[in-house]
Amino acid sequence: MVETGQSASVKLLLADDHLLIRASLRSLLSEFPGLEVIAEASDGREALELVGKHKPDVVLMDIAMAGLNGLEATRLIRKEYPGVHVIVLSMHASERHVLQALRAGAQGYILKESAPRELELAINSVANGKLFLSPAISRQVIDVFLGQMGEMSDPLDQLTPRQREILQLIAEGHSSKQIAHRLDASVKTIESHRASLMERLDIHDIAGLVRYAIRQGLVSPEA
Repeated sequence: MVETGQSASVKLLLADDHLLIRASLRSLLSEFPGLEVIAEASDGREALELVGKHKPDVVLMDIAMAGLNGLEATRLIRKEYPGVHVIVLSMHASERHVLQALRAGAQGYILKESAPRELELAINSVANGKLFLSPAISRQVIDVFLGQMGEMSDPLDQLTPRQREILQLIAEGHSSKQIAHRLDASVKTIESHRASLMERLDIHDIAGLVRYAIRQGLVSPEA
């Protein structure tokens, strides 16, 4: 738990693939008392590495980042560094996007259209171990997460972390050979993972996988 009095400081890591957005956020966050931005990451993999190096109290995480998206990065951070809290910063207020973030282990979800004061409240709340969701997010989403999450099944949750990573890379347009090189694996292994994730998702062509990844927010339409 982080006390937010004058003598304490919340250490924060920014993860967003747009340099201008990171610069704007850093400028805004510099105005918040008791907060220190200690590092910036341009994708999920770099965020994971920097969390291991700097051990921030809070990570402010974008979702749609190339290579390793914010949801997968959140899962890995929460698994490997359970003391680090994650706030997802997103433009999406839909039930699907919010629940995906919460299932991944995020303890906060704030909309990019939110006022600065709301962001400050979110950071202080999550740093102190509390769940924070933007007020614009419907009460129904909160009720589903708190009361029914254990009974819900998301097809994305049926995939292994490696399969989710391969799904994102496929949707970004990488070939099996390129993915194999990137993940230091054989082409045969990548194609086996691809076949398995197609079977689990009941999607049997690349175009369908791309559409699914876009709907899930793993990649942006222009990726």
